[in-house]
Amino acid sequence: MEIQKVLESKLTTDNLAKLTALDNAKLHKFVADAIELCKPESVFVCTDSDEDIATLRQMALDGGGEHKLAMEGHTYHFDGFNDQARDPSRTKYLLDEGKSLGQSLSSTEKQAGTEEVRSFLKDSMKGRTMMVCFWCLGPVNSEFSISCVQITDSPYVAHSESILYRKGYEQFKKIGNSEEFFRFMHTQGELDERGCSVNIENRRIYMDLDNNIVYSTNTQYAGNTVGLKKLALRLAINKSSKEGWLAEHMFIMGVNGPNDRVTYFTGAFPSACGKTSTAMVPGQTIIGDDIAYLRKKGGEVRCVNVEQGIFGIINDVNPDDDPVIYKSLHTPDEVIFSNILVSDQGRPFWMGMGCDTPTTGINYSDRWNAGDTGADGKKLTPSHKNARYTIRISALANRDVNADNPEGVVASGVIYGGRDSDTQVPVEQAFNWTEGIVSKGASIESETTAATLGAQGVRKFNIMSNMDFVAIPLGKYIQNNLDFVDGIDKVPGIFSVNYFLKGKDGNFLNGKLDKTVWLLWAELRVNEDVDAIVTPTGFIPKYEDLARLFKQALNKEYTQEDYVEQFTVRVPELLAKFERVEGIYKEKVEDTPQVVYDTFAAIRERLTAAQAKHGDYISPLELAK
Repeated sequence: MEIQKVLESKLTTDNLAKLTALDNAKLHKFVADAIELCKPESVFVCTDSDEDIATLRQMALDGGGEHKLAMEGHTYHFDGFNDQARDPSRTKYLLDEGKSLGQSLSSTEKQAGTEEVRSFLKDSMKGRTMMVCFWCLGPVNSEFSISCVQITDSPYVAHSESILYRKGYEQFKKIGNSEEFFRFMHTQGELDERGCSVNIENRRIYMDLDNNIVYSTNTQYAGNTVGLKKLALRLAINKSSKEGWLAEHMFIMGVNGPNDRVTYFTGAFPSACGKTSTAMVPGQTIIGDDIAYLRKKGGEVRCVNVEQGIFGIINDVNPDDDPVIYKSLHTPDEVIFSNILVSDQGRPFWMGMGCDTPTTGINYSDRWNAGDTGADGKKLTPSHKNARYTIRISALANRDVNADNPEGVVASGVIYGGRDSDTQVPVEQAFNWTEGIVSKGASIESETTAATLGAQGVRKFNIMSNMDFVAIPLGKYIQNNLDFVDGIDKVPGIFSVNYFLKGKDGNFLNGKLDKTVWLLWAELRVNEDVDAIVTPTGFIPKYEDLARLFKQALNKEYTQEDYVEQFTVRVPELLAKFERVEGIYKEKVEDTPQVVYDTFAAIRERLTAAQAKHGDYISPLELAK
């Protein structure tokens, strides 16, 4: 392949000049290979200019997967009926023969897998424009920065990335002829009359970790196609493991303490478990809601938001529970809604938004009327359970002033969450970093949601809320986290939260905004402002501290009866949980560090001792004596 001739055959003089201004042989070869493979009609190279970014948006509106809504700047997009979540069964790592990441991580032989996915890319862009876009993971001009190039034939994907990620063309110039950048090649494949991908059986998301490249075919759902999101997270986890930093499925937020103090927390939650809503709690500030890079600098843990936008689940976003997000979604600005209901007046609606839903409109199933059923006989919901919104964080009133700080912010605490209806208390602090990583992060079980294909409501093991994205052996991943604080002067506190604890009547024991109090208590703890009660599994709040915080933050009375019901130590359930999780490690994680089993043994010993003394269900008031 004569690279220059291939580029000249499809790029106009202007686009060729934009590409060759980036003097990088590996980049030019990648673009030329994509041209030869996908056979586009033309190629558009997107720089950082406002004009080029505006071109992406217009392409999306001109038959590229988006449509205007009534409010200025707002558009909507529909993925295919069966293309509305990540697809773990068709998401695999490409590994050389004989290599393995362990039985918990899905992979396929590299040569065969590469040939398969490239066969679906072959001739896929005939008659279309190939877009070559440059974005930066992390703030630009930072040691956290990772340069990326995305090739796609979906203007919706390219436009989404322009909202979600920082511009990377000028940043790319700074790497010169370096081969250290991430590459993404995507085709939406054949489309139906609605512009949705047709050949779902040929949906593939394959990742070559050795060469930092991701191939994605026959899909439009952003989790499968927006390369810089979870696909890049997998590449970054592999890269960070080699270089001694962490890439995590975490938000970053500022929690406001006494005397104008701001304390920064990271937090890892499985999808649809409250991660974005936690990062957006009223009265606090947000840096990012989904992916963080963490590095050790000057004896501190510093972290940055990989993204500049939010691809959030919109189901149940309403003015009472999520006022900041709700306001941004009703303000004239650039917003993409996906898989919502669009009324005949061009307004977006979604389930749980706090107002009456129209009885007719268009949605992910096509023309919709209330009561319509699908092929399975079940009623079609007005919007999809995994309907989404895409916005810039800069559009939010509570954006933190350090959101783009190239030095990052100091992480003082780490929070792990999940869906747990019957076991863990609403908030608890681990005794130390090691026990926190093992018992809070590496032991997460969470009920599945609509964000991933498959049955919902199933209790699923999800290490660090990152199970779907870990790109190294799980034992190595745990050890990396354990070792990360070596040399840190003040080690961050580790907390677990559980917003989904239910009472005997089946109802949730907490309101959605109660998470504010759990955050404020964690802020006080890492700054050593309040004492706590010792339980077999960690530190929990004292009643008087929570009562004060509920009154101050939410103007809400918090009864001792509520406190006892929520913070009772449920010994049988906890013993069963750790037995289940330990069994998973013994069965599926060949390289589990011994400290994991030692920690489980210590927790089990403390739980059984407390059980012998106090019984199966232990009131926090009993432990406070």
